[in-house]
Amino acid sequence: MGSLYCLMGKSSTGKDTLFSRLIADKTLGLRPVVLYTTRPKRSHEKDGRTYHFITPQQLAEHEAAGRVIERRTYRTVQGDWHYCTLDDGQIDLDSASYLMITVPSGFEALRARFSNERVVPLYIWVDDDVRLIRAISRERRQQKPDYDELCRRFLADNRDFSEEMLSRLGIKKRYRNDSLKECVAALKADILSRMRDEKKAHNIEKTTD
Repeated sequence: MGSLYCLMGKSSTGKDTLFSRLIADKTLGLRPVVLYTTRPKRSHEKDGRTYHFITPQQLAEHEAAGRVIERRTYRTVQGDWHYCTLDDGQIDLDSASYLMITVPSGFEALRARFSNERVVPLYIWVDDDVRLIRAISRERRQQKPDYDELCRRFLADNRDFSEEMLSRLGIKKRYRNDSLKECVAALKADILSRMRDEKKAHNIEKTTD
């Protein structure tokens, strides 16, 4: 029996880097869940690794087929961008544990699908001034920097990750990412602790059977 670990945090908190470090750690054995999006691919991104990049028409076809587990839409300066998790065979909690990046609304939908006990929040925190500096630095490296969208995303985070929303979902623990090494270590320690508890509970269940 496995768990679905959900990395969450405002933009430029280092989620992509943390995701890569945790997935690469063989002692954890986590499998990645890759989301789908209709937004344009950034210069450093690879289709099928960062996201599955699809068209709005393809998304509509997935919805018609009932494959959308959760979906969210952002009204950007470039139009509507859709992100979603699909029932595409990526997640099988009876055979493995998984790691994905999502937002509170997506986390809520995943819990409704897979149960509260098996969907685990990992909330990443960085001070806003540091986030803004990181975001500007990253945007400068794009072929066509879009600072309007950067500002929209920065402000939208305050709504998406409001204290009211976090409290309602029971997301209390925060992993501060001022030091990447320390943040990875804290995440790894908690994931391994949960895995040990799951294994112990599974062994007890087998014994009673």
